[in-house]
Amino acid sequence: MQQKATDTTRQVRIQATDGSGSFSGYLAVPSSGTGPGLVLAQEIFGVNATMREVADYYAEEGYVVLVPDLFWRQEPGVQLGYSPEGWQRAFALYQGFDEAKGMEDMQASITALRQRPEVQDAKVGVLGFCLGGKLAYLSACRTDADVAVGYYGVGIDAALDEADNIQRPLTLHIAELDKFCP
Repeated sequence: MQQKATDTTRQVRIQATDGSGSFSGYLAVPSSGTGPGLVLAQEIFGVNATMREVADYYAEEGYVVLVPDLFWRQEPGVQLGYSPEGWQRAFALYQGFDEAKGMEDMQASITALRQRPEVQDAKVGVLGFCLGGKLAYLSACRTDADVAVGYYGVGIDAALDEADNIQRPLTLHIAELDKFCP
């Protein structure tokens, strides 16, 4: 579903670094027109209404927020709900997600956002939930993001050997009673 552009939100295109094409991203800009950059890494449900609402919230708080479509290599523009069917489809997309390519797309998103005139001082952080929480952790390990914050990042434990690569601030929020993120 294509989203209607407003004065502060629109779809943008991001060039993949591997030459395979470009992918979309939802961009939310604060009413001031400028602010620090924030790449919001999606959950397994795609760039759905929830992710756009989170982006809009952070834009209201003064950030220039980009939510890249990280499932574009599998199903561009997918937006799933939280029904049993949505969960089933989301897990299938997650299982087929190429994490290495996803991280290339995260770096491309960070770079693209950093180059936007709305972003002050070229500072860009990463924020993510669930799959996005792990991608936030990996962004701290593999990208030039200025800061990263992850909430209940699923599968971080399988990538702890990369922690030595962290050069910038990282905060992780882990739920005590989460069956997907123990």
